[in-house]
Amino acid sequence: MALSKSQRSNLIFFGIMALIFFTPLRGYIQEYVGKAKMLLISPSVEDSEDRIQIADYRWNLKGINTDDYNFETAKNKVVFLNFWATWCPPCRAEMPSIQKVFEDYKNKIEFVFITNENPEKVNSFLTKNKYTFSSFNEITRSPKEFSVSTIPTTYIINKKGEIVVHTLGSANWNSDKIRKLLDDLIAE
Repeated sequence: MALSKSQRSNLIFFGIMALIFFTPLRGYIQEYVGKAKMLLISPSVEDSEDRIQIADYRWNLKGINTDDYNFETAKNKVVFLNFWATWCPPCRAEMPSIQKVFEDYKNKIEFVFITNENPEKVNSFLTKNKYTFSSFNEITRSPKEFSVSTIPTTYIINKKGEIVVHTLGSANWNSDKIRKLLDDLIAE
């Protein structure tokens, strides 16, 4: 039984869709879509009157590639807080831009990267990709202001404890806009 031209086209289309959605190719496509999105969309800064204030800094973190961390240490500092995972294509897409910002601002602001993954897997990922930022697992529950239901989720917090940026999904953190924002927050 020979297939019609329309049937062959449909079969090829569904075959390609199956490859994209049901094979490892899906992750690579999502990662590249995330990188493309980063070129078009920059994180937005919350208006002063809309900023959420961190009420409680009590949050203990287990260091994966560093010492344990008490989030109270971040009080009165500018903080870059990122929730991520090694298996997350949008997380992987934004990591190179985060690494560049980390290299330039690591002594000026607090960088806190949270994952719920196995430390060995995280260390392997960080080493393989030459990422030098510290990553943590949660020991205690995060403050209620960090309601994370999707990753990556990133917050930038000013010295007053206000959430200045809250972004879901990948973003270009190495943009001029974000660097100016960080410089302004450091100077406050």
